Amino acid sequence: MKRSRHLSLRARRIALAILLIPACALVVGMAGANAQSPETPLRLPSPVGTTLAPEPSPQPSPGLGLDSGLSGAMPDSLSRSPPPGLPGIDPLPPVGGAGPVVLDMPYEALPSASEDGYLTPGAAFPEGFDDLWAPRPWSWQIMPNNLIYTSYLAGPKESRFGTVWYDDTTPPPYATTGQEGWLWDSTLGGRASIVRYGSDPVLHPQGFEVQIEGAAFVRLDPQDDRDLRSADYRFGIPVVYGVGRWQTKLAYYHNSAHLGDEFMLKHPTFPRINYVRDCIVWGNSYYLYDWMRVYGEAGWAFFTAGGAEPGEFQGGVELIQARPTGRQGAPFLAVNGFSRQELDWGGNVCVQTGWAWRGRRSEKLYRIGFEYLYGADPQYEFVYKNQNRAGIGMWYDY
Repeated sequence: MKRSRHLSLRARRIALAILLIPACALVVGMAGANAQSPETPLRLPSPVGTTLAPEPSPQPSPGLGLDSGLSGAMPDSLSRSPPPGLPGIDPLPPVGGAGPVVLDMPYEALPSASEDGYLTPGAAFPEGFDDLWAPRPWSWQIMPNNLIYTSYLAGPKESRFGTVWYDDTTPPPYATTGQEGWLWDSTLGGRASIVRYGSDPVLHPQGFEVQIEGAAFVRLDPQDDRDLRSADYRFGIPVVYGVGRWQTKLAYYHNSAHLGDEFMLKHPTFPRINYVRDCIVWGNSYYLYDWMRVYGEAGWAFFTAGGAEPGEFQGGVELIQARPTGRQGAPFLAVNGFSRQELDWGGNVCVQTGWAWRGRRSEKLYRIGFEYLYGADPQYEFVYKNQNRAGIGMWYDY
């Protein structure tokens, strides 16, 4: 009965899998190309051909010695910086991105000395945001403040803080007709770096890193006293490596699904399943531009239960400002596709768009916007149910 609901969509699901597999191969190919052509740090040209008039020697005043001469004002030509465009001074290269105007938003520059005079080289602030991928010194770091491999923005099973209110037009899991209506999904968790041997800029560090991630994915029913309908729990340990624009990870994660107590009391005949995945994942991520990331990953579960099967694929693309946004923020767009073996390689597609703010002294990212998801329910207790949902949400990554 469960399987028959998906056979009619088999062709669409096979097409989805066919798209995901070459996407993963494309990412790996770009990673290899990048490894053969390492980038070099941006070097600013030194001003040449600039001469300044010598300071005139002080003249002693009669009967007063040299002190009055030394108290004279500095020549006006030395008291001011040369105006922009002065002949003989090379202009600095542009520091903005190379993308469309809507994504090449202004970003916050290094603070002035009056605001942060204590900043020193090597402190938790970049030497500049002009070249995010420049090689920097590597060292051992315990619990650094950023990540080499970050969570996928539109991934429905990524560890972060987030919440989405949405309207689902498909029937509820305990009925075959009608519409689900409004539901409230929240993610309570995060991803953090434990130890790294690599660089330590504010944005896009490079090197080797061990991370830890985990989250509870909770669904409430606001139309029924906000009852807890279901909750998935995830814990993982990614080991990652990044150089230049390319990042890769080899990770383990555990995911288990649980039916809510209130839901079971109100629907005692609903069949609860013990859905479990213990999975090994290999993922790759590549930044085509500073503001555009593509990624793909494949997973194989060595232990499954409750209808889960071993294989899974995931891939997507993200467009978002790479640098600190300041108070004005910047737009973002993210698309994720997730395919699983127990659904005959079907799955879901999630699209998010809205406005984002990125921190000035860390990679912390806050977003608000619109989300649309079509396909398999990301709550694994309802593994054979489909959703067609749209709503608003907010997400925080740290």
